[in-house]
Amino acid sequence: MSKQYIADKTFEKVNFAAEKIADADYESCAFIGCDFSNSDLSGLNFTDCQFNNCNLSSAKLTQTTFSDIQFKDCKMLGLHFEDCNGFIFSAQFDNCVLNFSSFYKRKLKKILFKDCTLQEVDFIESDLGNALFTNCDLKGAKFENTILERADLSTAFNYSIDPGINRIKRAKFSYPGVIGLLDKYDIDFE
Repeated sequence: MSKQYIADKTFEKVNFAAEKIADADYESCAFIGCDFSNSDLSGLNFTDCQFNNCNLSSAKLTQTTFSDIQFKDCKMLGLHFEDCNGFIFSAQFDNCVLNFSSFYKRKLKKILFKDCTLQEVDFIESDLGNALFTNCDLKGAKFENTILERADLSTAFNYSIDPGINRIKRAKFSYPGVIGLLDKYDIDFE
């Protein structure tokens, strides 16, 4: 059985936690105020779609494709983006809560996180080259063997990044956030 193709459709306030989303390829669709919490989105393909004010917390993302996706004002707790289709992944996040999510080994070059809460997020071994973290809370986020070259963290805060185990060449930081590069030394600043 082949997948359905759904294009240019708006889904508003649909509870996909109770009603399973159709096994389909979604293109240029808008999901507004929808609940995907604990849903199984495995194998679904989303291209050029928008998710506004949605709850995707704990959704299953095995081989899910997100291509040119915009997430705005979404709750996205505990998502495993490393399980998504590894060939195609491009998204922007605006005012989203992504706490406890994982981007382990994910290629995220030029990704945009704007006004997001990224507490305890796993960025281990991710490629965040040229990424932009605008006004983002990175408290407890994990960076290890992470590529942050030319990334802009100048307005990000609460991060702790060890320059000895991450690639940060030409990354942008600002005071007081830059102090997060010295956390491992347990230095007191006045």
